[in-house]
Amino acid sequence: MPKITFLGAGSTVFAKNVLGDCMLTPALRDSHIALYDIDHQRLRESEQMLKSINRNSNQNRAEIVAYTDRKEALRDSDYVVNAIQVGGYKPCTVTDFEVPKKYGLRQTIGDTLGIGGIFRALRTIPILLDFARDIEEVCPDAWFLNYTNPMAILTGAMLKATNVKTVGLCHSVQTCVPDLLKDLGMSTENVQWKIAGINHMAWLLEITRNGRDLYPEIKEKARARKKPHDDMVRYEIMERFGYYVTESSEHNAEYMPYFIKSNYPELIEKYNIPLDEYPRRCEQQIKDWEEMKDKLVHNDNLEHSRTHEYASYIMEAMETDKPYKIGGNVLNTGLITNLPEDACVEVPCLVDRSGVTPCYVGDLPPQLAALNRTNINVQLLTIEAALTRKKEYIYQAAMLDPHTAAELSIDEIYALVDDMIEAHGDWLPEYK
Repeated sequence: MPKITFLGAGSTVFAKNVLGDCMLTPALRDSHIALYDIDHQRLRESEQMLKSINRNSNQNRAEIVAYTDRKEALRDSDYVVNAIQVGGYKPCTVTDFEVPKKYGLRQTIGDTLGIGGIFRALRTIPILLDFARDIEEVCPDAWFLNYTNPMAILTGAMLKATNVKTVGLCHSVQTCVPDLLKDLGMSTENVQWKIAGINHMAWLLEITRNGRDLYPEIKEKARARKKPHDDMVRYEIMERFGYYVTESSEHNAEYMPYFIKSNYPELIEKYNIPLDEYPRRCEQQIKDWEEMKDKLVHNDNLEHSRTHEYASYIMEAMETDKPYKIGGNVLNTGLITNLPEDACVEVPCLVDRSGVTPCYVGDLPPQLAALNRTNINVQLLTIEAALTRKKEYIYQAAMLDPHTAAELSIDEIYALVDDMIEAHGDWLPEYK
């Protein structure tokens, strides 16, 4: 009977998807499911919801227990799902957006790269290292399935600084091709594709139908879309660099220096870029939760249908030895040959009883590798800052960030970093 521990179980909707999936998977339905969250009210709400799903969709076969002791939640676990958000929307996400605004630096999502991504990583990595110490002590053979952003930085830190078996998981690889083809009015039938790069900037390297290259048709249809829509940044990237990128336009608008520019405010309208999008989503989710709460938590008849989230399929493959392919975030052990070996890359991976086996990709097209490296620079220096506690690496990560460097002078970047450290207060450890 596997033990599955969910860290950040107060993420009730996501816990429903991942753990509801597990309860509908024959190899996992008898699992011991351990829930942990520092918000005890949200923890109890998730427990109540999952017990209802267990009763109605799984004949009460799983054992669901909420823990307030993290080490006990982890003890003897086979799988650990991580979905924490350190600092929450308030105060930390608000800080990530409002302090940079004083310098004229605008963001859309701020959870992966840029000033927002750097500081989200700096406040999260110490917590993950605490998790790792517990895992190494009480469940050293467990697989750590990381869903928390910034994905490449956090997963890279775990792989570099701990002995925990870690893979980072994101939705963007799964949804990339279906969403692209749907938006262009094209069928997904008999379509084959290959994706590799880094998280949120992986590349659709090949896409064929019955052996025929679909890229010419995709690009022609993309050029024909004249009305404003939500994917204009990605279409522009595909037009200029030749390939479609996995993550959304609002994300990629802030990973490059071309789209959010205070000297060219007209670009915001031209590319339909939603500034301050993530705070808006947070406010909406808070509002939606109040409306969804009764439906999910106080519903004795709650049922579940299995989703496409990777987690249950990964556990199933490891339990049954039936192979399953994912797009996983792993250390670049020569997998993408023109990216740094200490980078965290997103590549096809085979999962079975032996674990997660990444696939060799080789060289990316040089322009794509170049774009990835601009982001990897920031990721590696942020990891270095978190592990050494040296402030100089935070400054350097920020100076090398494409969007920040395109907007601010060196002196402004230094001042912004100092202001962000001060605004975070006790959410960050002390830096030398």
